[in-house]
Amino acid sequence: MDLLQVAQIVVSVAVAASILLQARGTGLSGTFGGESTAYRSRRGLERTLFRLTVVFIAFYVVISLVSARGANAG
Repeated sequence: MDLLQVAQIVVSVAVAASILLQARGTGLSGTFGGESTAYRSRRGLERTLFRLTVVFIAFYVVISLVSARGANAG
């Protein structure tokens, strides 16, 4: 395994963890008419976690593109 594959695995675990931490209190009940939090603004730690998730996803996409480009070149 090269460094890009290891980085991709680590970042994917971080993305999954940050998404699961955000999913607190939400589930299928919101889908079927339960409590809706669609218009609630994010504050504090929730906003930071959301931004961190976006950064992790962007980093994952960049690593994937670099890895795919390297596979095509070599």
